[in-house]
Amino acid sequence: MLTLLSLSVLSLMSLGADCDREEVVWEWGLVWRDEFNGPEGQLPDPEKWRFDIGTDWGNLQLEYDTDRPENISLDGAGNLRIIARKEQYEGSAYTSGRINTRGLFARERGRFAARVLLPIGRGIWPAFWMLGADFPDVSWPNCGEIDIMEYRGQEPNILVGGIHGPGHFGDNAISHRYRFPDGNLNEQYHVFAVEWETDSITWFIDGTQYHRVERDDLPQGARWVYGHPFFILLNVAVGGRWVGPPDDETVFPQTMRVDWVRVYEFGPRS
Repeated sequence: MLTLLSLSVLSLMSLGADCDREEVVWEWGLVWRDEFNGPEGQLPDPEKWRFDIGTDWGNLQLEYDTDRPENISLDGAGNLRIIARKEQYEGSAYTSGRINTRGLFARERGRFAARVLLPIGRGIWPAFWMLGADFPDVSWPNCGEIDIMEYRGQEPNILVGGIHGPGHFGDNAISHRYRFPDGNLNEQYHVFAVEWETDSITWFIDGTQYHRVERDDLPQGARWVYGHPFFILLNVAVGGRWVGPPDDETVFPQTMRVDWVRVYEFGPRS
């Protein structure tokens, strides 16, 4: 398990009795990032992100996801804000935003992390997640899904991370509900991350491991579909099967702020 940003190993430089040893430093090296710097109201960088526009997405979500700055834009202070609003739009009672890196950036294995301030309220469903890049060809769940962070706004101290794939999706997903011990998750920024290796995926919040799935943990007949590139998604849903609808106590608008998203690979320091 790789849980640190650097690791030292000894490599043998010769096989003689008096072999020399040289320290080789392995570490997480940054390969992709977005720091969301720019003026207030600017849309996310089109060279890094594309919009999903529409509604439902197979989860009975109630919002219509738009490409308007009212729903998804920079805040001028180094954050992306995804704003769920209660308003009539294109036949839906709510609006929000959903972006992804499909066709722009995808990667197999590594450390995927984001620093996020979460919204709150019944029926609010923010997520930082990934889908297999072959999604358009093989569809879900055959492409695989890695949920780095999911959260039900009515349970503000519960974090959920997990995977969906053939034989382990929906209600049978391999996931874990982690009860955060230090207050509610909407009260301050947190770093949510996975470290994805060839035969395992490990979940972290603020550097603390709370879940791990290995290839051998899959149920009989299920397939490990985590051996190809995945792309990144960020969104705030309103309603849906998993969270249910908002109620009269849900306050709108609700905003998820993303300070940064970063992707690392593990290798020897150059």
